[in-house]
Amino acid sequence: MTGRRNRRPITGWAFLAPYAVAVALLVALPALLNAGYAFTDHTGLTRDPRFVGLANVRRLLDDPFLLDSLRASLLHVALAVPVRLVAAAGLALLLAAPRPGGRWFRVAVYLPTVVPDVALAVLFLWVLNPLYGPLNQLLGLFGHPGFTWLAEPGTARLAVVLMLAFPIGEGFIVVLAARRLLDGRLYEAAALEGCGPFGQLRRLTLPMLAPVLVLLAVRDTILTLQVNFVPAYVLTDGRPANATLYLPVYIFDQAFEFSGFAYGALISMVLMAVTGVIITALLLMVRRWRVLR
Repeated sequence: MTGRRNRRPITGWAFLAPYAVAVALLVALPALLNAGYAFTDHTGLTRDPRFVGLANVRRLLDDPFLLDSLRASLLHVALAVPVRLVAAAGLALLLAAPRPGGRWFRVAVYLPTVVPDVALAVLFLWVLNPLYGPLNQLLGLFGHPGFTWLAEPGTARLAVVLMLAFPIGEGFIVVLAARRLLDGRLYEAAALEGCGPFGQLRRLTLPMLAPVLVLLAVRDTILTLQVNFVPAYVLTDGRPANATLYLPVYIFDQAFEFSGFAYGALISMVLMAVTGVIITALLLMVRRWRVLR
């Protein structure tokens, strides 16, 4: 056609450019500034922080509350990640097959995810109330006197894990979609060979969903370590006995309540390092077990 201009095809770099700029401005630049502030005496209030070398590092090595925070965070990951993963995958596999009312059940599973974290935490303050909370009343039906959930270290940890077991909508949708993409002829062949539902789950479903489950385990590990501030802050504020003093809560306390912005920046680097170590160990373990084959 005359007058038609030759247009160059849009390359992948052109599509990635806006995301690269966003990552540079919103992730890379703040990370560099955070690393720089970690070696200063910045309080968050002064304009010109002064370089103090390794003073904050020496303070970090002698900080007993940091050890409590690390212990609380690691225990929280060990409890919350399996609970979230099993709940999301189990409900997705249970509701994957068409059934009467299945659409409403799927909506019910996803619904807590769209509730703001603060609103969900306030709701759980009522659920966990030792006097008139519905959870203790439910336990009373079975003859149990109930717990003072937020007053004891063990039950406080369980309370935060219980709250985080509800907003699992993203993982639920991912497993549900992955399960529906599996070839139904494999299950027909397995049924002809006499393989029952549990055998199909163990020999077909879980091995084929292994990459998705590993991805969700990595994602939930990162979220559980770094995005547990709201439930811990609203429910317990790090108490009792520092049982829920997770690293994000401790960073907030140091940076904003005690005006130790530089020290909080250094602890955030510790949080990133701990996250990287756990994710690396998880991937190495998966590789050793050959889960993805």
